[in-house]
Amino acid sequence: MREIISTTNAPAAIGTYSQAVRVGDTVYLSGQIALIPETMQLAEGDISVRIHQVFKNLTAVCEAAGGSLQDIAKLNIFLTDMAHFATVNDIMAQYFQQPYPARAAVAVKQLPKDTDVEMDGVMALSHY
Repeated sequence: MREIISTTNAPAAIGTYSQAVRVGDTVYLSGQIALIPETMQLAEGDISVRIHQVFKNLTAVCEAAGGSLQDIAKLNIFLTDMAHFATVNDIMAQYFQQPYPARAAVAVKQLPKDTDVEMDGVMALSHY
C-alpha cells in the first residue's frame, strides 16, 4: 500500500512526481532543490544558502511523513561542481548526528531550474 506524502512547507512538485511516497515503514523522498516553498523561487546567495534551503525542504517532507532527517537511511547529493563537496559536508554536519546515513555524492552536468545542488533520499521509520 502506497501513501503519498505532501506538505505546503516544502516546494510543490514541479513535475509528474510526489514529494514523497511511503510504502510500509520506508519513505522515498523525491529530489529537493533550493526552492523557497512560499515563492517557488530559488534561494539567492552562495551555494551554502541553497544547501541550507535543500535541507529545510527535506526536513519539511520528512516531518510530513512522520519522521525527521535522522530517519534518513540513504541520502543522495547531486552537485554541478564537486568543488562544493566540502561545503556540503560542513553544512550536513549541522543537520545530522551520528550515526550518519549512507550517502552518495554525484557530479552532474545540470539540475532543474539550473541550480547547483539537489538531494533525495530514503527514510526508514521503523527503529531497531
